[in-house]
Formats: sequence, C-alpha cells, structure tokens
Amino acid sequence: MSTPQGRSRPVVAIVDAFSTASHLAPLFQAKGYDCLHVQSLEEPPVVFGASFRAGDFFAGVVHRGDVAETLAAVAAYAPVALLAGAEIGVELADVLSEGLGLRSNGTALTAARRDKFRMVETVKAAGVPAADQILATDLDTLLAWYGETDRTVVLKPVRSALNDGVSFCSTAAEVRAAFESLVGADSALGLRNDAVVAQEYLVGAEYYVNTVSLDGKHYVCDLWKTQHLGVNGVRDLLGGSALMVRRGPEQDLLTEYAFSVLDALGIRNGPAHTELKLTPQGPRLVETGARVCGAMLPLLTRAAIGESQLEWTVLAYTDPEAFEARRHAEYEVARHAVCVNMVSPESGKLAGYPKLDDLRALESFHDVLLKVRPGDEISRTVNDITYPMLVHLLHEVEGVVTHDYMTARHLDGEGFYDVV
Repeated sequence: MSTPQGRSRPVVAIVDAFSTASHLAPLFQAKGYDCLHVQSLEEPPVVFGASFRAGDFFAGVVHRGDVAETLAAVAAYAPVALLAGAEIGVELADVLSEGLGLRSNGTALTAARRDKFRMVETVKAAGVPAADQILATDLDTLLAWYGETDRTVVLKPVRSALNDGVSFCSTAAEVRAAFESLVGADSALGLRNDAVVAQEYLVGAEYYVNTVSLDGKHYVCDLWKTQHLGVNGVRDLLGGSALMVRRGPEQDLLTEYAFSVLDALGIRNGPAHTELKLTPQGPRLVETGARVCGAMLPLLTRAAIGESQLEWTVLAYTDPEAFEARRHAEYEVARHAVCVNMVSPESGKLAGYPKLDDLRALESFHDVLLKVRPGDEISRTVNDITYPMLVHLLHEVEGVVTHDYMTARHLDGEGFYDVV
C-alpha cells in the first residue's frame, strides 16, 4: 500500500464513495489531488457496491469498528481534506475529519444528521417549524399518539436511505401493520430497526435544495420540484423531478428555510441534500443528508447549468477563496431538465424494454440510466431501490421537456416491460 512519503500531490479522503459520490474522485484528481478511499463498513450494502470505482483511488482504508485504528491508518496518508460520500459514511466522516483537525461538521450533532427522529427534534429546538412526530419502540405508544380519528401519517426507520421502509398509513390498522413489518427487520443498509419514527403527513409538493457549505456559509447549487404518483400500492412514489430556476417566491422560501435547517444541524462544511415540502403553513423538513444528492441527479444538473453540486464540493475543499468569491453568483438554467423515474408494475425476469426506442426518440432525450438490464430480475417499483431506470430529459425550451415528460409517463407501465 502506498504511503504519503514521496507523494507529489496532496491527498483527499472520501468515506464511502458510492452512488453519485463515485463521481467526486475524478474531479479532485483533475484539480491535482490524489484520492484515498475510506470504507465505513467491511461489507458495504449491495445497493451501493456496484457504483464503486476502485481505479479512482490510489489506496484504501477499511474501518473495522476501531476508530483509533482507522484514524491512525488515514492519518498516515496526511489528507488535506476528508468528506462523506454516501449517506452511510456521514458519521465516520465526522469522526475522522474532526480527529484529524480538518474542515468538519464535527461530532456534536452527528446523531441529528443521521437519526431521522433526532433530526426533526433538533430543527424544532432551534426554532425552525417542523412536523409533529414520535419515536416508538412499542405499538401501544404509537397507537396512543395516532389517536382515535383516522388521519394520514408516515412511518419510517430511524436510520435508512433510498426511501426504504417508508409507509403511508391512513388507519390504525395500517399503522399497526407498518410497525410490525418494520420493527425487528433489517433496513436496506443492513441496520436492525429497533424503533420507528412516525410523523404527521405533510401536505404539499416536495422539493430538493442541494447545497455546498464552507465554514457555515451556504451556496445553493440547484433546486428541484418533484412529482409523485399513487401507484403499486404506494401513496407517494417519486415519479420525477424538474430543475427550477434559482429565483422565485417558492425558491426564496425554500432556500431560507433550508439554510435554517443546515444551521440547526451543524452542517457547516461540504454538500447537503435537503428534502422539503411546501405546505399551506410554509416549508417543512422531510430530511437532510450531509452528502451529495443521490440518483446521479448532479450529472443532469451539470448538463443543464454547466456545473453541479459535485464541482462545488470539490471547489470548497480545494480552493476556499474561489468558493467564497463565486458563491454570490447564482446559477442560471441554460437548458431545462427533468429526471423521469420509470415505474415497473411487476416483478420477474426482464426480457426487454419493447418501447425503449420510443423513449430515446423524444426530442429532449438526453440519457438513460439503466438499473435493470434485460436478463436481470426486475422488481415491482415501491421505493428508490426498485426503479428500473431513470430517464434524463434536457432542452432549451421548457415546454418541450414538459411534453416529453408527459409522453414518458404515458409510455411507462404495461407494455413498456417484457417480463417473464
């Protein structure tokens, strides 16, 4: 294994460079840095493993549970910066960056950045309005909170990703069933669910605010408005997301609120992906991840506006002066963008996509990210793990993108999938 002695280039360490974060290392390399990979788990979840690009790293350190040992192993490479890649790396990145004396979000509020219940309580304690909720380890407590009158609530694991284990419940019986299916089961990240978070259902459209922070100053890289579907037994399944222009009444409300959330959660450095709903009472937090946006969305952002959260993250860690000088200039949309989440209606072996050529023929078609290829097993889409493909649409004229988004939604479903 390499050592820092004799290295001509400074080193940046990335904890769990999976999913979209797999695109960070080449950008750091282009700026003159070598990348060290730190793996937070000996066996990363399968859902992340496929996206890892080992060739982008000159060396790797695997965390085996002993923080002091990992800290010493990473310190041997004398990194000048250390940051989290995927969601599962956030906690270890906080510990290591703080321990090495590097730019960090620190460990004081680490739990609030990963624990979904503590996250909302921390935000509320800072005076930021947020959802009514309860952390329940037993059914009686949960049902007492739910009350006698039917209403819609959301149940989710305390620590999860990719919308795994999220249930929308509108009756006490549904609350009971969701609780019993979650508690005692393992999440997609391999974590045992010992409790559930139950929250009031927030009425309103959902938005993403993607940011990069440097010493407590925040920059908005991109804003997205999402569309959801009631399909496959899921009340709110993400159907797509559309890039918004930087300024407008909604954007201004969302940005101010998102910055308050970042401050409350102690996210002072690095990227963050904040999901919000704009309710009749104003913006409300769904959740924040102290890492780059997932689902390769920054790649579409880059194509639409020339750069993305990925480039801004690298700029913050490699050239703080340039970040500070540039953060006052807001992004401009050169081409309108929509990410379409295709929704499989059934499970089985995928023989093919008979109408894929129709999709590729759309005027604004830019790219397709195939998650399930012919010959693979396909699952009925019920969460972020089970989308068979994401379609990126891009065009100078917003109406063309909207037209093609509607057409893609029409093509999706029965007849789009040849499943054996």
